[in-house]
Amino acid sequence: METGKAFLQLENYIGGRFVPTKSHISSHDPSTGEVYCKVPDSGKEEVDAAVNAAKAAFPIWSSWSAQDRSRVMNKLADLIENHLEEFAQAESKDQAGLISPWNLPLYLLTWKIAPAIACGNTVVAKPSEMSSVTAWMMCRFLSEADIPPGVVNIVFGTGPKAGEALVCHPDVPIISFTGSTVTAQRIIEKSAPHCKKLSLELGGKNPAIVFEDANLEECVTTTVRSSFSNQGEICLCTSRIYVHSSIYTEFLQKFVEATRKWKVSIPSDPTANMGALISQTHLTKVRSYVRKALAEGATIKCGEGVDTLNIPSNNQGGYFMLPTVITGLKEESCCMQEEIFGPVTCVVPFDTEEEAIEKANGVKYGLAATIWTRDVGRTHRVAKKLQAGLVWTNCWLVRDLNLPFGGMKASGLGREGAKDSYEFFTEVKTVTIKH
Repeated sequence: METGKAFLQLENYIGGRFVPTKSHISSHDPSTGEVYCKVPDSGKEEVDAAVNAAKAAFPIWSSWSAQDRSRVMNKLADLIENHLEEFAQAESKDQAGLISPWNLPLYLLTWKIAPAIACGNTVVAKPSEMSSVTAWMMCRFLSEADIPPGVVNIVFGTGPKAGEALVCHPDVPIISFTGSTVTAQRIIEKSAPHCKKLSLELGGKNPAIVFEDANLEECVTTTVRSSFSNQGEICLCTSRIYVHSSIYTEFLQKFVEATRKWKVSIPSDPTANMGALISQTHLTKVRSYVRKALAEGATIKCGEGVDTLNIPSNNQGGYFMLPTVITGLKEESCCMQEEIFGPVTCVVPFDTEEEAIEKANGVKYGLAATIWTRDVGRTHRVAKKLQAGLVWTNCWLVRDLNLPFGGMKASGLGREGAKDSYEFFTEVKTVTIKH
């Protein structure tokens, strides 16, 4: 399919200029399955060059005042219309390696770069090889924003080559990684000999607990969104929904009806609620969980294998999947325990508050949770017992980027500033951020 066709070919950004590489890997358009661009297949040589550029730039950049750093960061923010200005007031000293995921590529990459350089650090960042173009486009604005050469360096490539070279580099004392728990375990092992400081934002298996007094109209609408936004490829997405048995049947009916109204379509369709998953490999993985659920005797209420997916003929090779709702699973099922990271959610009844808390906490992850109730006392009582770094009540994704973010258990470590619990109210909506 690649013969005779010209592709966008990316280059690393090192020391303030674009640097070609000897070899490339293919990056595919998820909506068609076809090759979209060629990404540098970087390794130790390229990472060494980027680290050297960051070291050379550090003395000058770290000597700038916070106001001067803020000025050029805000200029960059204006150029790319992004959120860098959120972090443009800070102070510290060091160099950092930043490894960002594919699901929210520019958002999470800039979320790492901004606070690092605002504090006077220089960085080497490795975006995901599956979603590198936005990072490459951002590089074109760095010099225009008057950010000195070497302050921000972008090295593209795979985790085993470029990522591991960055993690193992003796001159990179800090690693910030967002991605899977399995990859984080390897980062911990590889960085241990150097005693590096780590910030790890990892997986989630986030529960929603729907009590009998919940506002079902708001709850259903929001929980469909929290389950399937960005194809379920958000670490904060809801993948387990526990519903009080007295309203379970009514909730499930409304939830399935609302889910079926979500439209899966191509990027150019303004009415689409969902697009394609990131890769064929990931689509196969997500579908395998649905097959495992069926083998365990579960019921697919809507979505994969039940409803018809309508995609234009030109996009039949894309990685599309319908939002899928599963019932009848036991707590020990892999679909209830493992992060699927796709448009799949499981709905389970419960009878008591204690049972709901026990089930919600019954996984190795502890990133986020949602409570649906009108009872403020119950809100405080349950939120304190949930093993999650972030707990929403009667809402989802209501947050302030100035507050600490992160999870418990296998969902990560290294949140800066997370020394206390925070609670703020927006009418009946509550957000609790814990240690």
